[in-house]
Amino acid sequence: MKFKVVDARGRSCPEPVLMTKNAIKDNSNVQVLVDSNVAKENVTRFAINSGYKVEVKEEKDSYILTLTK
Repeated sequence: MKFKVVDARGRSCPEPVLMTKNAIKDNSNVQVLVDSNVAKENVTRFAINSGYKVEVKEEKDSYILTLTK
């Protein structure tokens, strides 16, 4: 499965959510990289409300959110 990768590390909300919103327009499978708990929660909430399944993996100082339809 091929994913579009959105690197939103170092960005503060709502930017990670807006970047995710733009990415899912063209792709059904997206991976979002964030480095704050707030961004993780906001992107997860947005993705679920948009009909995506979200898998969260914690890696060192960041989170990898895998969004699939």
